[in-house]
Amino acid sequence: MKLNLKRPLAFFDIESTGTNIGADRIVELSVIKLNPDGSEEVKTWRVNPGMPIPLESSLVHGIYDEDIKDEPLFKDIAALVAEFIDVSDLAGYNSNKFDIPMLMEEFLRADVLFDLDNRHFVDVQNIFHQMEQRTLKAAYQFYCDKQIINAHSAEADTRATMEVLLAQIAKYEGVEWEDKKGARSKPVVNDVEALHHFTNLNKPVDFAGRMVYNENGEETFNFGKHKGKTVEDVLKIEPSYYSWMMQGDFPLYTKRKLEEIHNRWNAKKNAERIARQQQQQTAPKPQEPVTEIRPAENQPKREFHKPDHTRTNNYQKPENKPFKKKDDAPAVPVNEDMLKLLADKFKKG
Repeated sequence: MKLNLKRPLAFFDIESTGTNIGADRIVELSVIKLNPDGSEEVKTWRVNPGMPIPLESSLVHGIYDEDIKDEPLFKDIAALVAEFIDVSDLAGYNSNKFDIPMLMEEFLRADVLFDLDNRHFVDVQNIFHQMEQRTLKAAYQFYCDKQIINAHSAEADTRATMEVLLAQIAKYEGVEWEDKKGARSKPVVNDVEALHHFTNLNKPVDFAGRMVYNENGEETFNFGKHKGKTVEDVLKIEPSYYSWMMQGDFPLYTKRKLEEIHNRWNAKKNAERIARQQQQQTAPKPQEPVTEIRPAENQPKREFHKPDHTRTNNYQKPENKPFKKKDDAPAVPVNEDMLKLLADKFKKG
């Protein structure tokens, strides 16, 4: 079938580092330009995003850091991309919500003028979702070929949901399914655990999808500037991020799960600190040198020398007599000779 075109229609798809329009970058861009005469022009560019590609994204599109390390930055090819698309209308799958906004962010960062005015945008996903509605009513009609009586009453909707599941198992049991990595399986079986794994492929931590489990079973952020990083790593490098989320407009269950992770991380950190302290306390201390104490009989005899007082000039060897004070001498009777001596001594001249 040939499309009726008045001007070229550029189908395009973007592979990127993630889904955050403002923070993530293009790693591959492919454009098929369908001209009014039915001819096609195809261009594909690999792009160095200027940032690491999270493993979760690489597992989806198969492009790793090593694959694009020598490729140009988008700003180096932005003019070529704009020139190739030219005045074409744009088409893609989920392109209105993702591909077009992502492409415009890259053009703006590169200072390349790309005017969206007067273009037509065809989003194939929207056609699919609107023609094949994803409502319970549509599922009940599709799988059970019934109309819900008293639709939107809790019991009627609950019973319809139960019947749809039974019909899905009957319809898809034994049907092969291929995941994004190309792995094939038959996931819809009559087993609740198997159905749990199939209906929770993104492995959300908090149901809102703000945090998901990575391949190692670690909680990782699934949004914002820390997308793809483990929650514990972010708590280490930016502790204030926890407070920002707890005070922010996030679902209560998201906050609850984040608090559980924070408490677990704190407990582990405290346990490691206590273990380090205990290790330091039990570590053997450096030993001081021990002086050997010998038994008395083994001790070398020490010689004591009396001081040589004979070297003092006016030294007189003391007699071995008891020392007596002058007051201890016997009193001598006063006689006339003594009185005469005293009189002569104090006689005035």
